[in-house]
Amino acid sequence: MSRISNIFFWVPNTITAMNLVCGSLSVFFAVDGQLGWASVFIFAAAVFDFLDGFSARLLKAYSSIGKELDSLADLVSFGLAPAAIVFTMIQLTLFGKVQRIQDIEGNYSQWIVLFTSLVLPVAGAFRLAKFNTDDRQSEQFLGMPIPANAIFFASLGLILELGTNQSIIPVILNKYTLLSAIFICSFLMVSELPMFNLKFKNLNLRENALRYFFLGTTILMLIFLQLYALPLIIIWYVLLSGITYLAGTK
Repeated sequence: MSRISNIFFWVPNTITAMNLVCGSLSVFFAVDGQLGWASVFIFAAAVFDFLDGFSARLLKAYSSIGKELDSLADLVSFGLAPAAIVFTMIQLTLFGKVQRIQDIEGNYSQWIVLFTSLVLPVAGAFRLAKFNTDDRQSEQFLGMPIPANAIFFASLGLILELGTNQSIIPVILNKYTLLSAIFICSFLMVSELPMFNLKFKNLNLRENALRYFFLGTTILMLIFLQLYALPLIIIWYVLLSGITYLAGTK
């Protein structure tokens, strides 16, 4: 392997490593109660996750190591990190404050609710394992991509930290809301529901009509709803995928 080829080989892997670093920082900030920073680092990890694949395709620097490294980084950034955010949000819901885990004085049922957040990384691990071994997912996803799961929960963290609408806070910091979100997102990740991907192979309007429609509605949501549009965009992505699937089966 030439020196240039060797450099090209390490470019996407270095970017993937930055994904992992951002995911790890998100976990650190989340357990410290800094939901805003935890959420920002998840979004940063998502950017690096896009860039590592883009750079690998651009440089033709594919490798089995890169594929495995990408999955390991994604499990931390998009499985464990959102679980840490949810764990902290459940603490705020149950106790009104963030504490060191050894200082939490909860009853049996409260501990069960707290550790329900661990369903997310477990489901995420199954999602990634299925994606890596399933050759049916070259054109579309089967189940919700794990980054979408992370972005959804990171969006809730950003709203709690930066949102100005105080009436939203009790809706988010609600035990039943959080538990429902955990189980729904976990189910969607391991499900067989076909979901469209956002990778453009070309700019052809007909071939990419669904992607253009989704991006257009996403931009409108961001313009009118701003920060509050973020979790709704993930919900819209899931609904639009379901509608498209049902329409195609008739």
